[in-house]
Amino acid sequence: MAKKKTIDFQALLDEVDTLFPTYQAMDKDGNIVDESLVPDLSDEDLVELMSRMVWSRVLDQRSTALNRQGRLGFFAPTAGQEASQLASHFAFEKEDVLLPGYRDVPQLIQHGLPLYQAFLWSRGHVVGNEYSDDLHALPPQIIIGAQYVQSAGVALGLKKRGKKNVVFTYTGDGGSSQGDFYEALNFAGSYKVNGVFFVQNNGFAISVPREHQTAASTLAQKAVAAGIPGIQVDGMDPFAVYTVSKLAREWAANGNGPVLIEAVTYRYGAHTLSGDDPTRYRSKDLDEEWEKKDPLIRFRNYLENKGLWSEEKEEEVMENAKQEIKDAIAEADKIPKQKVTDFLKNMFEEQPQNIQEQIKQYEAKESK
Repeated sequence: MAKKKTIDFQALLDEVDTLFPTYQAMDKDGNIVDESLVPDLSDEDLVELMSRMVWSRVLDQRSTALNRQGRLGFFAPTAGQEASQLASHFAFEKEDVLLPGYRDVPQLIQHGLPLYQAFLWSRGHVVGNEYSDDLHALPPQIIIGAQYVQSAGVALGLKKRGKKNVVFTYTGDGGSSQGDFYEALNFAGSYKVNGVFFVQNNGFAISVPREHQTAASTLAQKAVAAGIPGIQVDGMDPFAVYTVSKLAREWAANGNGPVLIEAVTYRYGAHTLSGDDPTRYRSKDLDEEWEKKDPLIRFRNYLENKGLWSEEKEEEVMENAKQEIKDAIAEADKIPKQKVTDFLKNMFEEQPQNIQEQIKQYEAKESK
């Protein structure tokens, strides 16, 4: 009698894990550890990328201050994620379509949204969502993971029109636990759409540690079920993030289908400034451990060693950013505040009788 075959289920799991290493170009001190991942960028491009990352850190600091002053509304801190956000965005083109999540405002601004409109969006003002025709983007999505489904649809539209441009979108590790995440990847993979999907794994879905969200060793391996490439990258490493993003864009633009990129990063601040307290679920030791991997520190060290960056240059970038933010918040303050009648008038193209009556009632109150 033939002996029954024994199947090693643990070996099956272990085999999958070996397929998803973390790609890294530079270590935490800015030393190159993998030359193959160093991008072919000019000195001007390197300085520009660093300038954008410093600008983003200043934007995070000033936005936090403005929020506490009551001059800004909803805000999701971005400090620590400058490489995963700005280095990835740097790999895409102006005509590519960006579908951001609520933490991805820095990429949206760099893609062309005027800063004052970003501030108005934070305040919930409709003008913050009035995009020009040459801005290839949608407003930040508040519903966790919903931008993934939207991206799959937009990317299919690009493909059907024969476009070589791609859609790129972002969510957090928490978003990868949503149903929309799986549905979008499955649809995108099935139709081989022009899309690059980012998961910014910052360790915590608000307060739930990543290891409690899924049994998968990486989030990148979730691409396997959708039949698309998945890759994990050091999200605090601007070179690795840029190179992987650039290659993923080329893959998708050439009609090969979408790519899922997991950028392992860390948010220094709260999930949002709407009541979250990270000290309740994160330790000081963990914060300090990640701060040693700061993307600005490692990129600064690299550029200084090449003679491309200095303390004076960084101070100049920071001061310019502060002035830009000051001017933008002043511009936002000039926009008339919304009235109840504005919301009512925007509700329907042709107002039904009950809405017309409400408009008259509130117009009478607002005129006093």
